[in-house]
Amino acid sequence: MTTTLDTTPYEILPFNMDAGLMSRAAIGLIVLSIDQTMEYEWRRIIDLPGVAFFESRIPCPPDITPETLMEMKKDIAAGTELLLPGLDLDVVAFGCTSGAIVIGEEEIFNQIHRVRPGVACTTPITAAMAGLKKLGARRIALLTPYVESVNNLFKKHIEAQGVEIARIATFNHAVDAEVARIDAETLKSAILKVGVADDVDAVFVSCTSLRMADHHREVEQLLGKPVVASNSAMAWHAMRLAGVDDVLPQWGRLFEV
Repeated sequence: MTTTLDTTPYEILPFNMDAGLMSRAAIGLIVLSIDQTMEYEWRRIIDLPGVAFFESRIPCPPDITPETLMEMKKDIAAGTELLLPGLDLDVVAFGCTSGAIVIGEEEIFNQIHRVRPGVACTTPITAAMAGLKKLGARRIALLTPYVESVNNLFKKHIEAQGVEIARIATFNHAVDAEVARIDAETLKSAILKVGVADDVDAVFVSCTSLRMADHHREVEQLLGKPVVASNSAMAWHAMRLAGVDDVLPQWGRLFEV
């Protein structure tokens, strides 16, 4: 149909639609307001045609303690509501490792399901445990930036799921904005130091603020053992839950299973 707008030709055109950016999978990602790292690493890893993720952010205090982590629970449903309202998602991922330990994975999933009933869910600790078991790791080294009270919660949670923590190493730093600036050489050195022991099958690098993706494969090759990290593990798990089974060895051994 052709009409006129004042004296300018104005034509309404027909159009066709395809499946858009998410023809293979649509993933929702809840990111903490203070997180500097996760979106960058997910953009690197989830760079596949037809696989898309969409983020919302929820408030988080700058200092990471069990008390401040628990405060995030009240905002999870609201963060989920912001993820493509009215459109289907295959998975919703909650992006905080220590927060998932403190709040509890099931409670996080319950909060997500208040808004998205039945959607598949994951967290970094959910994904890391799934990944460690897929890799056959029974005894691990845990590397974190957390203070002792948080590390103790991790040890209890992980060992309750049948994976022994043989050793723990920590940067012992509660300020998340500074954890995001821990450099690559520090991380590599720490992983190699804590992971070299004979009683360690794999290393779990916990915290979504730690920048692991760009040197994940290199450090695994140097160590000769699998390394599982929060952001990459959750990206892997979210894709697998969404039915995306692509093998992406550049992001670590986990992406080969």
